[in-house]
Amino acid sequence: MDTAEFRKIIYANYKKAGRVFPWRQDADPWGVLVSEFMLQQTQTHRVIPYWERWMGLWPRPADLAKASLETVLREWSGLGYNRRARYLKDCARVITEKHGGIVPGAPEELLPLPGIGAYTAGAIACFAYNYPAVFIETNIRATIIHFYFQDPLKADADKVSDAEIFPILKTVLDRRNPRKWYWALMDYGAALKKITANPNRRSAHYTRQSPFAGSFRQIRGRLIRTLVSEGPGSAKELAARTGIETENLYDALEALQKDAMVAEEEGVYRIGTMQD
Repeated sequence: MDTAEFRKIIYANYKKAGRVFPWRQDADPWGVLVSEFMLQQTQTHRVIPYWERWMGLWPRPADLAKASLETVLREWSGLGYNRRARYLKDCARVITEKHGGIVPGAPEELLPLPGIGAYTAGAIACFAYNYPAVFIETNIRATIIHFYFQDPLKADADKVSDAEIFPILKTVLDRRNPRKWYWALMDYGAALKKITANPNRRSAHYTRQSPFAGSFRQIRGRLIRTLVSEGPGSAKELAARTGIETENLYDALEALQKDAMVAEEEGVYRIGTMQD
């Protein structure tokens, strides 16, 4: 497809139906970073009230770095994937201690921060500093597949890989305003999923999310919520509070300790690490 025509279509849709989010209206680098952590595997409309509350509580990295993990997890409750909250707090600490409280502006500087991978580094650099990074997420992927990989006869073995998409993203990137360009790409992909079969089903990286009910993730989340709301307790007490079977309980507690979410001392478990 012709690059100029593709850009024209994407920008026309953005002008007509671009979405409005608080982290777009104020591209404060710290606010952008917080939004990217929250948006991972979470629907956008659910993130808005959390983001607004967090930015009111912790408007700078130093503010979040000083908060207790228990308080952070309490404010995170309902977003899921609690490990993200731990990473975000750790990220705030590193930014405060090593970067003077300023969110780094290039992907290679962002990548070493806790909880930040290739996509998140590129997205933060782009949306916070208008840096022309090349990155991909689900809505971007859907847009590119819809326009550039329309062959319905492709076999499953020939599904579209991200390695095929990245060169296209480099070619079509609007380097004069990458921030606006990626917003437009994402918004087009989000709209596509509402009016047609999800193009990402033709992606080699497409997987259906496993059910949450009864999952190990649900057990971990229940333990975190219980410790946050009811305080420390022994394994026996936690089993009684949560109704989690003993074997699953100990497996979850062990995993949470490895993730530095829960500490144990003399048989009593609590939120945090032994250093907190």
